[in-house]
Amino acid sequence: MTEQPFRPREKLIERQKYFQSIHKHTYLKGPMDKITSVAIPIALAASSLYLIGRGIYNMSHGIGKKE
Repeated sequence: MTEQPFRPREKLIERQKYFQSIHKHTYLKGPMDKITSVAIPIALAASSLYLIGRGIYNMSHGIGKKE
C-alpha cells in the first residue's frame, strides 16, 4: 500500500526551483516569513522595552505602591 504525496511532484519541483533561485537568507524566503521572523520579534522587543520603561518610571516616582 502506498500513500499519496502531500503535493504533486510537479508543484514540489516548481517550488524547489523558486526557493533555490531566491538570493535571500534562508529564514526570509517564504511569503509570510517577514512577519514571523521580523515583525513579531520587533513587536515583542518594543512592548517589553515599553513595559520595562514604565516600571522604572513608576518605581522612581512611587506610583502604584500597595499600602
